[in-house]
Amino acid sequence: MTEDLHTAGDREPPIRSPRVDKLKELPPTESRLAMRRLAAAGREVVELMSSTRANAEWLNTAAAELEHVAAILRGQPQGSAYEGIAELANAGEVLARRRERMEEGDPEAWAAFDFSPFIGLANPMSPPMVLDYEGEMVICDVTFGSAYEGPPSCVHGGYVAAAFDEVLGAAQSLSGAQGMTANLTVNYRSPTPLHEPLRITGWLDRRDGRKIWVRGQMHAGERCTAEAEGLFIAFDPEKFMALLEARERRNQGSGNNA
Repeated sequence: MTEDLHTAGDREPPIRSPRVDKLKELPPTESRLAMRRLAAAGREVVELMSSTRANAEWLNTAAAELEHVAAILRGQPQGSAYEGIAELANAGEVLARRRERMEEGDPEAWAAFDFSPFIGLANPMSPPMVLDYEGEMVICDVTFGSAYEGPPSCVHGGYVAAAFDEVLGAAQSLSGAQGMTANLTVNYRSPTPLHEPLRITGWLDRRDGRKIWVRGQMHAGERCTAEAEGLFIAFDPEKFMALLEARERRNQGSGNNA
């Protein structure tokens, strides 16, 4: 039976998305604040590299400094700084303690969100996108810098689609299930500008068993730049475990210390 889940109004969502809430609840440990500081510096470097007109002498000077930074980090333990992924809704012996931590309210159980390439404050690739609620919708505020350029002075369409995937992924969680993207359709209505605040909204459309449909829009001011519809499928525990085990094998094979 298909259930229509989108309702208008100013009510708080009856089920909140962990993607929205849990990132905000991560404790500001010394290590986390240092990683976020490093990532913020990395984002500034990426922005400046994408728009600089420096001459070769200054570019080589900057490159030497970055090579020094890379050497420092290369000498430190490598590997994922968190266990599994944050959207966990599966059983399994390996993940039993993780599930217990989540049920006990341990905020560190959701550390993966801080490393997201779109919302993570500890990821230099992140714009970052800031998620919140407006009534029963998920909203996102984001400004894309020079590194995200596609057409002149406009955001590359691939990043527009990826941003929708992030927001709609949060919106589908409001159904009470955690799922993965099965299909994402984006209609580009007008150019999406760089260096301007954008607002993305996402909401539940309907659900049928494990299938969850969500919709969203992106605006630059009053102008709609894109619309999207996504289909998410609630997790299959066996497939999720296979993904987690594959990641653990990669870490062990490379001799990394997670």
